[in-house]
Amino acid sequence: MVILRRFTFRFAGSLILVLSCAAFAKTNSDSRLGKSYRFDRGGWIYVHLEGSPSNIGYQHGYLLAPEIEDAFQSVRLTDTHNTQRDWKFFRKTAREILWPHIESEYQQQLQGIADGLKTTGSKLDLWDVVALNAFEEVPDYYVPWLNKKEAVLNPPSLHAPGNCSAFIATGSYTKDGKIVIAHNNWTSYLNGERWVVMFDIVPQHGNSMLMDGFPGVITSDDDFGVNSSGIMMTETTLTQFRGFDPKGIPEFVRSRKALQYANSIDDYVRIMKQGNNGGYANDWLIGDRKTNEIAYLELGLKHTPLWRSKEGYFVSSNFARDPDIIKEETDFDPNNLGTSPNARHARWEELIQQNRGKIDVAMAQQFLSDHFDSYQNKEEANERALCGHSDTSPRGIELWDWAPYFPGGAVQGKATDSDMAGKMQLMARAGHPCGADFHAKEFLAQHPEFAWQVPLLRDMKAGPWTEFKSGDRENSQTGADQSKETRRKLKSAAQPKAPSADRKNTGD
Repeated sequence: MVILRRFTFRFAGSLILVLSCAAFAKTNSDSRLGKSYRFDRGGWIYVHLEGSPSNIGYQHGYLLAPEIEDAFQSVRLTDTHNTQRDWKFFRKTAREILWPHIESEYQQQLQGIADGLKTTGSKLDLWDVVALNAFEEVPDYYVPWLNKKEAVLNPPSLHAPGNCSAFIATGSYTKDGKIVIAHNNWTSYLNGERWVVMFDIVPQHGNSMLMDGFPGVITSDDDFGVNSSGIMMTETTLTQFRGFDPKGIPEFVRSRKALQYANSIDDYVRIMKQGNNGGYANDWLIGDRKTNEIAYLELGLKHTPLWRSKEGYFVSSNFARDPDIIKEETDFDPNNLGTSPNARHARWEELIQQNRGKIDVAMAQQFLSDHFDSYQNKEEANERALCGHSDTSPRGIELWDWAPYFPGGAVQGKATDSDMAGKMQLMARAGHPCGADFHAKEFLAQHPEFAWQVPLLRDMKAGPWTEFKSGDRENSQTGADQSKETRRKLKSAAQPKAPSADRKNTGD
């Protein structure tokens, strides 16, 4: 008989549920774990998942249980604080709005995550997992649409955010004439410090995938990844996008399906457009190493223009470029050069043109670390730099409802090229791509207006640029040994009085 014991700890100011080794030992020989494993490298958690949809989900939930519990706390705090709606609302939305439009393969995977969590003793269930997967599209797209539909009086200010800086280039713009693609993830430090999972997925059907991701989420979600058919992809979000179709397919499902099943740019575009719900509206940068072609899909709800090239580049930093999308689907002003999206756009153009014919992965890493403010024409780590630091800016980013000194910015970076993608490889850096560390205690002492984040905001340390490839193994941990080091660190910081993430806190 296995005795399940639960301890609640506070780790680096965060609330997290830690589960006993006995709980993990229960499934040490569980056939559902198959060939799955995990290990830590360079500030990232590498997770290999393989098998049927339900088994891949089970492995995900089981191997990342402590991180999913922790990420759930962060997402729940952010979503409820920003929308002024309780978690019960998000669970209901997951069950009634999202679930009916998720195809069977991904329903099985989501249920598998919940099952894997349950095995470890977690009280998170299927609806918590589905709501977690939609943490980008529900609060910033569905809720504003719903507030307008219901004529909510004095609703909170909710604008589609503009997260990330990215580029893709090919032909005469790159050192070897092949594709180079790079991206850094912009988000709150609250969530961004946790966005450090490297997923290596070998599904029963479709292509193998290597992508970065967030604990408990089935897609990359920031997004950056490659597949075994030679597709390379990333995106940045359309600032101040308006629109949502509750009858559409959730974005987290479409983006996962596109990376898994696309064998060409046409495939990728078709899958992303089919059943488009307008949630988490992005500019998608797509490359096909087989043809050396790159593409730029601006995925609005009403308009979905596509640009393609075998000789050129596309840059992206949360600005809409299509006149119809700008006019009909956003509140974005492309002429205000002092805003973060437009200032970064200008800097991207400078860097690409200045370095034509020299761009490779090493240079892409430098681009992602750039601190030049094109509006002020000087070096300054702020919200206008490609490597964003909104926490240093007295302006904040009003377009995204980020107050002055909001703790957010570039939280990690990735880069790869055609040759690396052919071997299912990429480079990644956890934390600020520039290498700077964020210190939560010092920041909160200076900015008590963000005290609502105190339970969960923690230091974000930058790791080194690190290579990952599909099939990597390095002190991998499976069964009862998985996450042993994580649990050890959590236990050393234990504070038993901290509240746990149990069922009574999550609503119905």
